[in-house]
Amino acid sequence: MSHYPSSFGASVIQIGLGDADRLNISQGLSRLLADTYTLYMTSHNFHWNVTGPMFNTLHTMFMGQYTELWNAVDPIAERIRALGYKAPGSYSQFQALTSLPDAPTEPPRALEMVQILVAGHEAVARTARELFPVASNANDQPTCDLITQRLDIHEKTAWMLRSLLEE
Repeated sequence: MSHYPSSFGASVIQIGLGDADRLNISQGLSRLLADTYTLYMTSHNFHWNVTGPMFNTLHTMFMGQYTELWNAVDPIAERIRALGYKAPGSYSQFQALTSLPDAPTEPPRALEMVQILVAGHEAVARTARELFPVASNANDQPTCDLITQRLDIHEKTAWMLRSLLEE
């Protein structure tokens, strides 16, 4: 007796997660992906357009942040695919799914950029935190691990950015 479904190659997914759980988790991950990509674009925009006496510090800091965000989108999208769903990948899909506003069309002053990025990292952390109980209740350890890693990075980055705003 074969352990493979009779329609080998079809999209039957039997990984120990029910269809409803996989769908709910994938939808949450799609929101996390949209938030992450939107924050990536904002961070990259600010890296290009920052000016003022803190230029070197912020230019370098923003580069580290957008690089980290860029490296984060692939694992999130691949987890969605592993759960059997297509990952969103267009600007219109991201715009519909994200909880973040788009980057300002006119670059703000340096410290306003920092404030916007603090709010962005905090928003992504909230999105990840909302998804965690969904994944945890479904016993989806890979997604829980991914979320935990993202929470750590976004909370730490928000703290570092907030530190620039203290006097």
